[in-house]
Amino acid sequence: MIGFLCGEIIFSDGVECVIQTTSGIGYQVFYNKVLVEGSQAAIYISHIIKEDSETLYGFHSLRTKKLFELLLTVNGVGPKSAYALISNLGVNDIINAVKLEAKNTLTKAPGVGAKSAAQIILDLSSKIDRVKMYSDSSKTVRASTPIVQPELIEMEELVYVENNISTGINHHEILNDALMACKELGFKEDKIIPIAQKILGANNISKPEQLIHLVLREI
Repeated sequence: MIGFLCGEIIFSDGVECVIQTTSGIGYQVFYNKVLVEGSQAAIYISHIIKEDSETLYGFHSLRTKKLFELLLTVNGVGPKSAYALISNLGVNDIINAVKLEAKNTLTKAPGVGAKSAAQIILDLSSKIDRVKMYSDSSKTVRASTPIVQPELIEMEELVYVENNISTGINHHEILNDALMACKELGFKEDKIIPIAQKILGANNISKPEQLIHLVLREI
């Protein structure tokens, strides 16, 4: 399964793009933004495999990818409808629509009717906040940085540079971000803090979402 692609954009029209990795292979990806041809890009991928086809859907952040995959768990919602929701509404509007049971908002996306909107709200009302634990940051690649073929290694082993963020690791910020996400999921701070501090002391944590995953395993 392809979960992430990094390489040169050789075609982009706001509907799909073709990204060429250092292996020379060009991957055709549904992507709802126009990317500069000839530039380097790093895109999160949801790889949809069916009996007679394989399709790649691209996302600028891990949070957006995870929301797309959560939408696919809803009965009657396929990749095209889920991607239409992401493209037309965005992550925050979808989260708010589910929490506020705003069916009319969800039906603004092409291919999403009242029945599908109601099913999305029913199935995801207790799950939708989970996507907030994932990073909403885009990944970029410096021109001087060798492009790694992401198919060959696990996502956690890939090292990229965040836009306008120091490469230094600030455990205090990581802890605060993790606490906020866990509190949004309904967990009490006094229960989370000792677990999170223990994990930070025993593991090489560089991102809030890594800490969140480990904390939720302990609870």
